[in-house]
Amino acid sequence: MLRIPSIEPYRQRNTELEELLGSSDIYNDPRKAAELSKEHQKIKEAIALYDRLQKIDQDLVGNAEMLKDDSLEEEMRELILVENEELEAEKVNVNKELLIAMVPPDPTDDRNTVVEIRAGAGGDEASLFSNDLFRMYSRFAEKRGWTIETMNTSPSESGGVKEVSFLMKGEGAFKLMKFESGVHRVQRIPVTETNGRIHTSTSTVAVLPEAEEVDIAIDPAELEITVCRASGPGGQSVNTTDSAVQVLHKPTGVIVTCADEKSQHKNKAKALTVLRSRLLQAKQEEERAKYAAQRKEQVGTGDRSERIRTYNFPQGRLTDHRIGLTLHSLDQVMDGEIDDVIQSLLEKDLEIKLKEIESPDN
Repeated sequence: MLRIPSIEPYRQRNTELEELLGSSDIYNDPRKAAELSKEHQKIKEAIALYDRLQKIDQDLVGNAEMLKDDSLEEEMRELILVENEELEAEKVNVNKELLIAMVPPDPTDDRNTVVEIRAGAGGDEASLFSNDLFRMYSRFAEKRGWTIETMNTSPSESGGVKEVSFLMKGEGAFKLMKFESGVHRVQRIPVTETNGRIHTSTSTVAVLPEAEEVDIAIDPAELEITVCRASGPGGQSVNTTDSAVQVLHKPTGVIVTCADEKSQHKNKAKALTVLRSRLLQAKQEEERAKYAAQRKEQVGTGDRSERIRTYNFPQGRLTDHRIGLTLHSLDQVMDGEIDDVIQSLLEKDLEIKLKEIESPDN
């Protein structure tokens, strides 16, 4: 079992939180109060588990002392040995639950998430695969009862998408989607291939936590907003009014375009949502880069240039290169059944974080 860190910092923080939450002033900021209440609940859980672990150890020590008594009746000895087995099994489970409770939560895990998919190398086949990924994530969201709100779509002549961005709304959306960022590679025979040759194409996925206005302050003077008429493939008109909105954040050069709504106002609001999320991600990545330099391993950097997964259609195989996971159920995966992949990634990330708790200086 992994070594349990000291519980004292958690007890001290629990005392601080009880004092803060006992003050009426904290409730003037409902968002802050909710965050502190959630932290308090998690810390109380960790302390309760730690105390239970201590009680188990005490019971085991007490039983060991009784077993040393030569006058102990055989029936009682057997009962104690059975109880010891149960206590040892419970100790393993409580130990694991305690370590999980001690892992600092990601404050953005409960957020909705903005997902951006772009066709990479491979021409038309890459745009078709991007559309397949969009369908995969849409089906995944549908099965979880989430909603999908499309921000911007750039169709290709082949019926795929050159680029699509959308907002996934649902409980724990970012937590479950955050490891999807990176390069997704597909190996299959394109519909346009007459000689039956397997082609390799790529699409890039970026997953961003939805940012709130309090996360990122944007000065309106730093924005350059232009409007134009949206159009589909081949110049086909999508909207008959100038409703597409492009927002340029001048300090960073980040450009966001939204054209899926017929309302210019709605497209502007969506564009600003994506912009805030991109700026928040850039801020978080800067912090993670400092931290990651000290880490021996991690599930993924979240960098869209990192090749994370291969979808091999001829063999019906999916491989996640970060954790060495291979599944032979590609049809089901492409239909949105990606729970096994996501769960494996979450478990690996937890394993890494638990090791860091055990050896914080390494």
